[in-house]
Amino acid sequence: MPPSPSRHPRTHAGLLVAALLGLLVGLLPGLTAQAGAAPSAPEPGAGAAAAAGAFRNPLNSGPDPFMTNWKGNYYLTTTQGGSIKMWRSPSLGTLAAADPVTVWTDTDPSRNRNIWAPEFYRFGDRWYLYYTADDGVDEHHRLYVLESERDDPTGPYHFKAKLAPPNHADDFAIDAGVLQLGGRLYLAYSGINQYQHNGLNIAPMSNPYTVSGDAVAINAAGGCPEVREGPEFLYRNGRVWMTYSACDTGKPDYQVWMMSMPLTSDPLVPGNWRQHQGAVFSRADDRGVFGPGHHAFFQSPDGTEDWIVYHAKTTSVNTYSNRTTRAQKFTWRADGSPDFGRPLAMGATQDLPSGDPGSGNYWINDDGRSSGAGSVTYTGAWNSGSGCATQCFWGDDHWSEGAGATATFSFTGTRIALLSVKDTGNGYAAVSIDGGPEQRVDFHNPIRVGEAVQYISPRLANGGHTLRVRVTGEHNSQSGASFVSVDRAEVYTN
Repeated sequence: MPPSPSRHPRTHAGLLVAALLGLLVGLLPGLTAQAGAAPSAPEPGAGAAAAAGAFRNPLNSGPDPFMTNWKGNYYLTTTQGGSIKMWRSPSLGTLAAADPVTVWTDTDPSRNRNIWAPEFYRFGDRWYLYYTADDGVDEHHRLYVLESERDDPTGPYHFKAKLAPPNHADDFAIDAGVLQLGGRLYLAYSGINQYQHNGLNIAPMSNPYTVSGDAVAINAAGGCPEVREGPEFLYRNGRVWMTYSACDTGKPDYQVWMMSMPLTSDPLVPGNWRQHQGAVFSRADDRGVFGPGHHAFFQSPDGTEDWIVYHAKTTSVNTYSNRTTRAQKFTWRADGSPDFGRPLAMGATQDLPSGDPGSGNYWINDDGRSSGAGSVTYTGAWNSGSGCATQCFWGDDHWSEGAGATATFSFTGTRIALLSVKDTGNGYAAVSIDGGPEQRVDFHNPIRVGEAVQYISPRLANGGHTLRVRVTGEHNSQSGASFVSVDRAEVYTN
């Protein structure tokens, strides 16, 4: 969830308002980074047409993702703060290029602020959207559910109910997830119990919008003492697997742990849950991935593959910003348990999910190499090197603070996104498409983060275009210098 400046370690303060379109698709034939495998650097000069079956993270610039695939489309939500937005696309490779649909806003002042972690499920011919919200006071976070007015994940929705177990009728609660077992529904969430302020609880439900009994507390391990949140469920090999996130989400050690029990057991008996020792998904410093957690699961369009969608950061600094949505495939061990592997580096090339129709997008690296019809040229004084390591695509970038210096990307497609390092010494760039009006973009950030989405163009007619980045030599009052960095561009072709 987004942080909040309360005394509670997992709570959330500044909301990362999703900047739309963190999806950056890498298209390379024959190169795949499977879940748990080290990401491979793509070969220069590979053609985009042959690479329609690959993509790269991030999928979105927001945290707390939830995603499903239904009737030929992926649907994604992330935390937005003041509303609930949903992205829809037939391909994972173009998901963030879709315009978001605002599926919910609220005028009730008791629940129209700090709206976090929406999740949506289909029961019967209606969709139910679960979320948490407050009145501006973190301790007032409560759980709510919406009901769709038709059989469509994007709604429209109407408010259905507040969700509160009788023994926690007016207690702090966040991160609703729905456990479906033996034809019954259960509300799983993070809230007050005897183990944590943000601890795991499970309560029975009589229908998708009614809690029908007291919640029971689950004493879950987690490496850090302060938080157990974001419960999610997998059903396979005769067991239900409950995964959850532990540690403060601002920490680089935010991570995923797991418990399980037989499908025939009662989830309201805490002793039925067996703890699996150690984190099952955690930071990968060598890949520049920190704080991977708050996740969900979805299947490939043809139902043959299992995928995890989660948020993570590119910095080891304790911060609630720069949490972006990523996805990767996972597998199953011989003992029947899920194997999530290690989180992949941002920009690692992966195969699209099986049955995904593909996207045709491609990348342009800052050194001019491209997997499609793209290139980049420079004027003025630019530095280049590999000092940014895992915070940059291929470990290299270009940077300049010389006023008037330019980097011009030439590409063929319908849209282009520019990614690079945001840093404490960065300044303003002037960005323009096809020689048109310039847009002022601030590349500064209070902490250094990599592969951040700096700019995404409007939709363009399919064909040849240019994106020019001009160094202005200016910076905001918080920055120490006026550098502009160039790392990679992602080109959309449909």
